Amino acid sequence: MPSILEGIKVLDFTSVYSGPFCTLLLKDLGAAVIKVERREAGDLIRYDIPHTEGGEGGPFIILNRGKKSLTIDLKTDKGRNICKELVKKVDVLVENFSPGTMDKLGLDSKTMCAINPKLIYASISAYGQTGPKRDYPGFDPVAQAMGGMTQVTGYPDNPTRCGVSIGDFSSGMFATISIVGALMHRQKTGEGQVIDISMQDSIWQLSSIEFAPYYWLNKVIPPRLGNQHAAMIPCNLYPTKDGRVYISAGVLSQVHRLYTAMGRKDLIDTPFGANQNERFQHRQEIDDLVAAWTKTKTTQDIQDILKKADVPCTRLPEFDEVCRDEQLDSRNMIIEVDQPISGKVKAPGSLFKLSKTPGRIDYPAPFLGENTHEILSDMLGYTEVEINKLDDEGVI
Repeated sequence: MPSILEGIKVLDFTSVYSGPFCTLLLKDLGAAVIKVERREAGDLIRYDIPHTEGGEGGPFIILNRGKKSLTIDLKTDKGRNICKELVKKVDVLVENFSPGTMDKLGLDSKTMCAINPKLIYASISAYGQTGPKRDYPGFDPVAQAMGGMTQVTGYPDNPTRCGVSIGDFSSGMFATISIVGALMHRQKTGEGQVIDISMQDSIWQLSSIEFAPYYWLNKVIPPRLGNQHAAMIPCNLYPTKDGRVYISAGVLSQVHRLYTAMGRKDLIDTPFGANQNERFQHRQEIDDLVAAWTKTKTTQDIQDILKKADVPCTRLPEFDEVCRDEQLDSRNMIIEVDQPISGKVKAPGSLFKLSKTPGRIDYPAPFLGENTHEILSDMLGYTEVEINKLDDEGVI
């Protein structure tokens, strides 16, 4: 079956994480992605650690598999003109430069959309293209702090950045959703449009749903709970005889089944087994009771008992175990990409599990400038002589 975005062409001016994640998702959905890179060094993470024995950056391979690499010196008039020629041939342009950079290059949304009125032009930046902080520099840790994530992560005396670059990846994901929506709009109207995605907005979207009501409704600063949960009790990482288990009783019926499995039915008709507000008044006492029970059994015993009781529970695997997880492997979420330079490299698969148009994932990442001649020849009709001249001039 054809992929969902088959026939859609994307001009990708992005680097590092947020933008490349967006265009990776578009690629997995079937779009053709042309990655514009600097002539000498390429994407900022192309050779970043950890890298393969062939010297390729591991994150770069994961985020750029299946894309085509076009090297252009955007500081040259000829290089910028190539981009303006290409924008006539594509459907989507994605960039994640600091606001104002594309304007200085003459490749801004107003200019490019005038060249191609059907273009979807998407920008991803730390704070967005508008507002008083528009021109402030920012990467993921700053976005996490400014979006509220850091203040609700960690323990009471230790606010902590989320270990994953969630500002990058959430903004890339929201950009993808916006682009797909804009393509649907264009299908109905024939009109392109401009998309403005902020990393701070993206983090705020994620953190505000769960935690902002604490302040808006009760004027209370939301607490940092460590491994506990703001809306579930009991929910924590508990010790066992030989390790730790995560138990998460999210609804009252699960709480009662947990107490029954613990041999403590007597707790059901107490505040410990009452409604959410009652339980929250006794959070520590409940945790102590659950921990006292889990300490008497092995991790496997707890998992077996609570699976039978239909209470969410898992042992805490080491990260290397997750990298070999049979459930992930069975769903093609752990794959091998055959890199021309580095050989077979492990990578996460596509999460798009559509029955008729699943995400396509069997592509390597390109080496720097791999497709430059092909793109200029096939898409723009440049002759070999013209391409070689541009190469000699340092334009491509």
